[in-house]
Amino acid sequence: MSSGARGRFIVFEGGDGSGKSTAAAAVAARLEAAGQRVVLTREPGGTPAGEAIRALLHHRLSPWAELFAFLAARAELVSTVIRPALEGGATVICDRFAPSTFAYQVHARGLDPVVVRTANRAAAGGLEPDLVVYLDIDPAAGLARKAGEGPAVATGQEGLEFHRKVREGYLLQARDDPARWAVIDASLPAERVAELALERVLRALR
Repeated sequence: MSSGARGRFIVFEGGDGSGKSTAAAAVAARLEAAGQRVVLTREPGGTPAGEAIRALLHHRLSPWAELFAFLAARAELVSTVIRPALEGGATVICDRFAPSTFAYQVHARGLDPVVVRTANRAAAGGLEPDLVVYLDIDPAAGLARKAGEGPAVATGQEGLEFHRKVREGYLLQARDDPARWAVIDASLPAERVAELALERVLRALR
């Protein structure tokens, strides 16, 4: 049942090894401890279909096939998890969303931004984040952090130059929309990153 007030949609973004998943989980836990209703989810994933698509994305696909796999997962997540939670008044924290698409598929893969923007708008049903918390890290440091972890989706298997382009794509988005983006130095200790992220999220929730 709806609480009558739409919840806030918070997205955590960052390149591989930035620690965004850890920070998102820490912020969600702090909000829940304070008595807030929080839904923590991720892309690709967050639904049975989305998790199946995530498994598919461990394989290399053509750039356009990869894009539409991500968008299919997004469409399912928005319609079955994110939008219902927001309409019920919950705060939704999502580990990746559309900003990843523009950093990875547009800026790094080189796909047409106009086509991608149109396709993403359809997949997300026009939904946009109230706040994007971007954890910025030098790609070489991020990849070093990721070394030895489990299998990554195909974008995580790319080389350093690809991830430099991803970072550029994120920073361009942050520059173009400073009111909605919070850029945090992800080279700081994880506890400090989580504190800074929480401060920014609390401001957005006021």
